[in-house]
Amino acid sequence: MLVKLAWRNLWRQKRRTILTASALALALILSLVMRCIQEGSYSANIENIARLSTGLIQLQHPEFKESQSIDDLLSAEPSFIDFARQVSTVETVLPRIESFALAASGDKSKGILVLGIDPQPEDDYSSLSRKVISGSYFGDPNNKSDKPQVLIAEGLAQQLNLKAGDELVLYGQGYRGQTAAGLFIIQGIVHFPMPQLNNQLVYMPLEAAQRLYSTGDLVTSWVLHTDSLADVEQAVSALKNHYTQAVNVRDWLDLSPDLAQQILMDRSSGLILMYLLYGIVGFGLFATLLMMTLERQREFAVMLATGLLRIKLLKLICIESAFIALLGIIIGLLISFPILIWLLFNPITLTGETAQLMLEMGYDPVIPVLLAPQLFINQIVVVLALLALCLIYPLRRLYKIDLVCALKGGAHAA
Repeated sequence: MLVKLAWRNLWRQKRRTILTASALALALILSLVMRCIQEGSYSANIENIARLSTGLIQLQHPEFKESQSIDDLLSAEPSFIDFARQVSTVETVLPRIESFALAASGDKSKGILVLGIDPQPEDDYSSLSRKVISGSYFGDPNNKSDKPQVLIAEGLAQQLNLKAGDELVLYGQGYRGQTAAGLFIIQGIVHFPMPQLNNQLVYMPLEAAQRLYSTGDLVTSWVLHTDSLADVEQAVSALKNHYTQAVNVRDWLDLSPDLAQQILMDRSSGLILMYLLYGIVGFGLFATLLMMTLERQREFAVMLATGLLRIKLLKLICIESAFIALLGIIIGLLISFPILIWLLFNPITLTGETAQLMLEMGYDPVIPVLLAPQLFINQIVVVLALLALCLIYPLRRLYKIDLVCALKGGAHAA
């Protein structure tokens, strides 16, 4: 009975009901589009940086995070990494050697970061060969040199005055105090959008790095990438349960704390704007619900005088308000979902200087969209919470209504 009565009451004032529902729908549409674009941009940035550098997950020796020492290594045996390969959400598994060395050419030298990689899988993962601006990538059949080859970052090549085909000497400390020294041929020069990588990075095949640092069949880390960002937490949990304390499992939040901090700050500013929008809509909703209560005091008084319990009257108002919110949510979803689907397959393309800047950083000049059920659920919960907040005062006032004054139409009925 209360549900039927609430539904009929809504359409006694059709204009007010439609306007209120439309205000909620507009707030839902704007917040959904904003959050999906915002989270899509975050996901794209994380993916780009992960593929270019750290990966989404790394397996490391428990001491390696603090020591960054070539002595803290993990096994490269298939039996060690088989479990990670079997995790359903993990799509990429790569071994790496990461250490420091002194690079020298002629009378110039500089401290660098050496990355030993498996050339073909690494290229499939990070498209490293596309970043070669001079020379060639590993495995070029035209390269007949019998000396080990390396790829050197563009900024580092400029600082040491080197080009493809030149020789580079690397000197450092190997596994357990052994000397790490070697002469390498520069097979190619690569360009990185991030200065910290472009000024200090040298790539070499994994086997060459293991010989240079005398690590044998060991690596400093295993780089893992999941099907999506949403799968990272589940994969990390499974890996920690299997490897226990023998291996440090680090996700992208731990590997790239600066990026995580930037995203947190930007997300916070976006949420503030979103809640301001809901606050503006909330004032309109509150006014509507209060008006709906005050102008019907005589009606409510008659219902109470004829035997309706106060608690049921409050339930009636709650049901009416829930119908308005449900109508607003349905309208909002029906309008926002096609817009988001269109933006997913036809993302907004940037032009001009902004596009050029993004291309130089290695990003596609588009504004991506992320469609995730949690984003929709969160916004619906916010709408319902806003409704509940706006109902507190009208319900309190209705609960204390004075029947005699209300029946007379007095101003102090409540």
